[in-house]
Amino acid sequence: MDSTPTSERDFALTRWSLIRRAGEADADVARAALEELCRAYWLPLYAFARRSGLDAHAAEDIVQGFFAELIARRDFERLSQDKGRFRSFLLAALQHFVSKHRAAERALKRGGGAKALPIDTHDADERLGLAARADESAERAFERAWARELLSGAVDDLEREYAATGRRAVFEALKHTLQGEGYDPQRVASELGATEGAVKVAAHRLRTRFGEALRARIAQTVSSAAEVEAELRELFRALSGP
Repeated sequence: MDSTPTSERDFALTRWSLIRRAGEADADVARAALEELCRAYWLPLYAFARRSGLDAHAAEDIVQGFFAELIARRDFERLSQDKGRFRSFLLAALQHFVSKHRAAERALKRGGGAKALPIDTHDADERLGLAARADESAERAFERAWARELLSGAVDDLEREYAATGRRAVFEALKHTLQGEGYDPQRVASELGATEGAVKVAAHRLRTRFGEALRARIAQTVSSAAEVEAELRELFRALSGP
């Protein structure tokens, strides 16, 4: 029987497992893993590229090319959980990639002819609020987008959890409280056919589960469970700063 504490055992089965699969020799396995990573993390990378001065199409090309190069160079084979935060790795790698291609002063062809990865940028600028933050640095844009995607992912996790357990109506009635908004317990109780006391308990449980889901998401991107709280503070710093 595995004597490893449950929290540590669960930690080992997170995004790092997916990262390792992205470095697999089997091309199909590697691509499937990379596509999942791309879906999870392309928006912060796109935010960095846009804030670096690239237009929307060029920024999308940069992100596509960046992931294609990670495949070609098999960088994920050399990336391991003990080397730090995945956020830091991606940002440093993208900074190098953008710098290299700017120095070459040539247009980046979408991944050098490689099959495009699943990136849908049709409303990306609106989601990022780029126009409202014209003076924001590229690094700051990346960090803010990273934080927002983590929050969004945690909300999505909760929605699936509540739907799977027959509590979708509860989630829909109270999900806005996760953004710090107030609510009318009496009105929600009437909507749900519950007591005000039950609604207050449900709201508290939803916020508690959100905190747990968010920490679980963060745990997928850092080297150890001990780093989760520090990364959480960085997340809120990125969201609350100017």
